[in-house]
Formats: sequence, C-alpha cells, structure tokens
Amino acid sequence: MKRAFLLSAFLLSQFGTSQLLKTNGQKIVNDKGENIQLRGLGLGGWMLQEGYMLKTADFAGPQYKIKEKIAELVGEKGMNDFYKAYLKNGITKQDIDFLKKAGFNSIRLPMHYNLYTLPIEKESVKGQNTWLEDGFKMTDDLLKWCADNKMYLILDLHAAPGGQGNDVNISDNDKSKPSLWESEENQKKTIALWKKLAERYKDEEWIGGYDLINEPNINFTGKNPNGTDEMSNAPLWKLQKDITEAIRQVDKKHIVILEGNGWGNNYNGLTQIWDDNMVFSFHKYWNYNDDATIKNALDLREKYNMPIWLGETGENSNVWFTELIQLLDKHNIGYAFWPMKKIDNIAGITNVKITPEYQKLLDYWMKGGEKPTKEFATKTLTKIADNYKFSNTEIKNDVIDAMFRQTTDESTKPFKNNQVPGKIFASDYDLGRMGSAYLDKDFINLWVSDPAKRSEWNSGNQMRNDGVDIYKCNDKITNQYYVGKTEAGEWIQYTFNAKTDKSYSFDIRYSSNDNGKVRIEDISGKQLATFSLNSTGGNDTWKTVSATGVNLKKGENKIRIIFENDGVNLNYFEVK
Repeated sequence: MKRAFLLSAFLLSQFGTSQLLKTNGQKIVNDKGENIQLRGLGLGGWMLQEGYMLKTADFAGPQYKIKEKIAELVGEKGMNDFYKAYLKNGITKQDIDFLKKAGFNSIRLPMHYNLYTLPIEKESVKGQNTWLEDGFKMTDDLLKWCADNKMYLILDLHAAPGGQGNDVNISDNDKSKPSLWESEENQKKTIALWKKLAERYKDEEWIGGYDLINEPNINFTGKNPNGTDEMSNAPLWKLQKDITEAIRQVDKKHIVILEGNGWGNNYNGLTQIWDDNMVFSFHKYWNYNDDATIKNALDLREKYNMPIWLGETGENSNVWFTELIQLLDKHNIGYAFWPMKKIDNIAGITNVKITPEYQKLLDYWMKGGEKPTKEFATKTLTKIADNYKFSNTEIKNDVIDAMFRQTTDESTKPFKNNQVPGKIFASDYDLGRMGSAYLDKDFINLWVSDPAKRSEWNSGNQMRNDGVDIYKCNDKITNQYYVGKTEAGEWIQYTFNAKTDKSYSFDIRYSSNDNGKVRIEDISGKQLATFSLNSTGGNDTWKTVSATGVNLKKGENKIRIIFENDGVNLNYFEVK
C-alpha cells in the first residue's frame, strides 16, 4: 500500500512533464500536442520464437515444436533451463540502451500469453485465470529500461491464447487444441489478460499503446486460409471491441492499436469505430516502396481520421530499409522493424552467432543419424543462450546506417578505419547508399506478383546487407569473406588514410574462372590503375596481381574498384 501511495505521489509530481501518447486526428501526439513519429524496433525472437530465427523452420516452426526437439535431447528440465537462460539473456538494459543510441524511440514487445497466464487446458478450474509473474516481471523490467531512455514501449499480443490464425509459427499455434476463434474460454482469457495488463500499466507514461492481436490470419467465411479474402471479419472486430471495453474499464489514457485480418492488413467489414484513442496498424514486407503499396493504409487514415502505424516490417535489404523509411517520413507514419535477434542474421541490427556444435544439433534434428549426447546438447544450448547476450552479438552497423543516416544523407562513411600502407579486405567497402558506396545490379529484395518470385539480390548472404554479394572465403589470407558474383559495370568504394603523399603499389587478390579486367579510379573519375586478370582456374583458386605508380595524397583517399567483366571474385587489395 505504501509503495502504491509513493508511486501515485511521484506521478502527481510529474504532472505536466508527462510524455503520454494519444491520438489527435490523423496524428499521434504527446500531451504537449507535439507530433510523435514512432521509430521503433520489435523484440521478435525473445518472448516468442519462430523456427526461422533459430534455423529450425524446416522441422520445427512454432515454439512448442522447438521445445519438443530440445527436450528430446536434454529432457524437460534441461529444456526449461535453456529457456530460462535464453529469456534472461535475450533482452537486457544493454540492448535498450544500444537501441536508444542507434536512434530508435520506441520498442514493440511481442508477448507470448503463456508467460503471463496458464493455457486454458492447464487451469485447475475452468474459466479461471492463473497469473504468472514471469511475463509481468520481464515487462516491468523492460518498461523501466525504456523509461530510463525516454523510449515508448508498445505491448503486442503476438501469441494469443489458442493462437489467432492458421500461420502457426507466428502465434505458437498447436492445431490439436482449440484456437482463439474456436474457444470462448480462450477469448475470455485474452480479454482478461489485456485488462490485467492495462490495470498494471495504466499510469505509465512510457507505455506507448496496446497492440491487441498481432497479425490475425483466419478464414471465418472466406476460402483463403489466412483471411485475405474475408469481407466481414465480424468475429475479429467483436473481439477487439470487447478487449477495448475491458481495457477502458481500468485505463482511459493509453492508445489502443487495431490490426486487420490477413496478417494485419484486411480491414474489410469495419464499419464502426468504438473508441476515440485508437490507431490502425498495418504490416509491410517485400513489396515496392511507393505510395501504391501503402494506399490502403492511407485510405484508412483518411476515411476514419485516425493515425496509422506500420507495426511490423523488415527482413530486407539496406536499400529497401532506406527507401521505406523515406516513404514513411513523407507521410508521417511511425514504424517498428522486425526482429531484434536471430541466428545467422544480416538483415537485422544484431546477429547471434551460430556455433559448429549447434549446427550438429540442427543436422541431427533435420536428418537423424547418431543422437548427440545429453552432455553435448546441454553444453551446446548453454553456449547458444550465452550468445544471445548483447555483449556477444554482432552489431550490424551497415543496417543501422541505412535506417538512420542514409535516409537523409547521400554521403559515404568508412566501414572501418583503413590505413595504408596496409591491407583492405573487399568486404570492408564504405557505408552508404547504393550509387554512393557501391553499384550493384541486384540490390533490393522483392517478392511480388510480377514476377511471381523473389528477386535476386545478395546471393552470398554473408556479413553485410547490401546488394554487394559477399561469400565465405577459403583463402589463406582473409577476413573469412570475399566479394563475388560481380558484373560488368559494378563498382565498390573504399575510404582509407595514407601516411604520406607518394606513389604506391597496389596488389589485388582475386579468383576467376575466366579472364577479366578491373580498374581503380578516384571518385572524380580519374583512373589510377588497371589490372588484367587471367583465369585462376576456379572460384576457389586465388592469385595476386600488382600495379605500381598509384599516386595517393596524405590523409583521406576515396577510390573505386570497377569491374569491367563478369565473374571476378575479390578477396582484398594491399597498398604498399
């Protein structure tokens, strides 16, 4: 009681300085009336795992199946120990401090209901709600870290009781049990959970809103199993209205966020708006970045005079990220990118490093064979959980640069502090937009109906998230990567500092199946050197060629390596 009184007194003392969000026509504003564009990141992969995040998608997509695979090797207790460590390490204050420093002002928390309450089949009394402290404690801690950084936290029910659709991975949906839509008990539990959350956080100024049901995808009456052709969506609108009414019994302040059917974008049948502090969410993946691709969302905003928010997007190339944010900035639309952490990730802001031992577990789960020992599996999983600590992840500065600086800045920055004389690896080209730091003919990741397939963009899929194709390298002298699949006319730019004004020699380390040629120019287009490259006899056979008389100035130099033929692989160049 004393703690509640002190908390209330503190909140009263802060009156007038609160940053509580609300809607004002088509804008999201703080209580000073200032427009707030949410620039956020979704913590996908923390409270709820999808198989692709752990590289188990081919044999275990939803989280409960992943848990079954782990328990098969280390037992139920071993599996629970792994998840305890995984949840502890997955998101910490270090992560949130880093996100703030990177430029984000908000966090979207994808919640799994089973961290907050028991599944209906495990309740000892039908219709009862047993509350679990784990999820609430994790949320409390996260909110404190967000508040310390003046970042908004948006609560997102990513896995609703029973599962909210036929895409089982995104909601950990077990088809052998009644879904959210088939079970009145699951719906009541969902409503009760939101009321409990709203009651707990009703006075928290850094709660940005309540995202009621992530990506519903269900065919109530239509033929498409994921609800893209639904025309009414009546059960969806009824449940979200019932949730809103339960929230408003205890919390009149915070924004409520709606999502349509068909993974969040089908708003057919919505005729009535039942609250004056609501936002429409839409999701966007793999399509073009133009007004046409967000027209439905813009029309919703205009029709209902309500804000829209891109609640989930990502998993694409740096070029796509930059273009999308430019589009959203033009229309004053906030966003939350996805996800925070996954294994072998180049398209996110952090990468969780895989281990050879974990690959052995994956191989066993996928192909069978000799079963790993419990001791081996336990040690391997402990290491993977440890790799989820922020200090053990690999920060993807190229992605962060594309999301923030490159949206308004055409200039380039060095990827590393390259010094010459010295060796510069091919993969360490400059940070910057396509056409400024590099020119590549396949630079964006699209999956659209015309053509009805994914576009080619980065076939190497290693290290960096640009169109430049980076592969694992087997050469003796390497940083483990090389640039390959080069085409005539493509180029890569490097910034480095030279110790003195002088004439230098250049060595280029390359491989190729055919004869070719590259040239080096400065960024004004002045040619510095040319290299004729004889076939090395294969992509895995490396040779070095040299040129002399390359004049460089003391201090910063910018050069471009231009490919005049297809098929040259570049490991590094060395300036002597």
